[in-house]
Amino acid sequence: MSHDVVSLLQQLVRIPSVNPDNLPGTPETGEETIAIFLNGWLESIGAEVSLEEIRPGRPNLIARFAPRDGRPRMLFGPHLDTVGVGGMTIEPFRGDIHDGKLWGRGASDTKGPMAAMLWALHENRDVLGKLPVAIDFVGFMGEESGQWGAKDFATKYGEEYSFALVGEPTSMEVVHLTKGSMWATLRSSGRAAHSSMPEKGENAILKLTRALDTLDRHLSGELATYTHPVLGRSTINIGVIRGGSRPNIVPDHAEAELDIRITPALSQAGGALTILANAIADFELPVEIVNPHENPPMETPADHPGVKRLLETAGGTKLGSAPWFSDAAHLSAGGIPSVCIGPGSIDQAHTADEFIDVGALKAGADFFTAFVRGLAG
Repeated sequence: MSHDVVSLLQQLVRIPSVNPDNLPGTPETGEETIAIFLNGWLESIGAEVSLEEIRPGRPNLIARFAPRDGRPRMLFGPHLDTVGVGGMTIEPFRGDIHDGKLWGRGASDTKGPMAAMLWALHENRDVLGKLPVAIDFVGFMGEESGQWGAKDFATKYGEEYSFALVGEPTSMEVVHLTKGSMWATLRSSGRAAHSSMPEKGENAILKLTRALDTLDRHLSGELATYTHPVLGRSTINIGVIRGGSRPNIVPDHAEAELDIRITPALSQAGGALTILANAIADFELPVEIVNPHENPPMETPADHPGVKRLLETAGGTKLGSAPWFSDAAHLSAGGIPSVCIGPGSIDQAHTADEFIDVGALKAGADFFTAFVRGLAG
């Protein structure tokens, strides 16, 4: 057993749990190994733990400290996976401590918040089964790609929970508002030919780039009309483009990946996929939409009892909002009012030298410990 929250986080960082999608940079991928470690750790402090496989070798972890006897339930819910480690300038899995910081992949996003939540459960292990509001710990798989873990959990168990605290590095702000996001691939097709006779071919790259220029100019303005007083406006970004095979061949294929950030107003108007498809149809653009993946925005009321309890917890916190999305949005859409909260800064998430301030980590653990004790009255 770890002897404090810092050593616990070192253990978590030293267990690779890299999401296998989108260039992981290591063969050590998936959430199974860290789920097995947490299974034993949580059982040692009194939890009944189950692993539910969502993708092969990629489970959700569910730990309950009280029976499902009808009492209100809430959950601590960080995700188990991290982004890839390619290009990191530090050793990603060593968990070194120096300059008052703990370094490694996941230290901030989101094993730091996870460790703080786990340590609060450890410190309150003698009362968890007696609380009037049961607290479960749920480790979600796949947050850094498709959020399948959170979606599956909300579908199966959404009716059981009155509130969720999703572990993310928010500098301990209670993030109750977030934008949603849609990722989609746009694909164009052409006809290959020798580059010495380009008129005999049909250049898929040019078709795609001209379509992207039209979409960017048109949609940027239209998306800006979908605003929120706190979150701002909806936006579009074209982040990846690829196509062709050789400079002396007219390319017969090309594709681009884009990201549209979704405010509640855009969601209420039909969502990002609708506005994108309408623009492609209106301008008769020679592209097709492939594999769209839409994540909803989140808007949990500031006067929700769970939010108010967090704001009243000793140690202090405040309301916040974020332009990013998380598992919390899918839980909220599935009927579980949710917020994001945890130590660490989002500015350090996914960076080449990811770290968390040790003092902030300890303060986060103290805050969650006080929050749980407050539930006991």
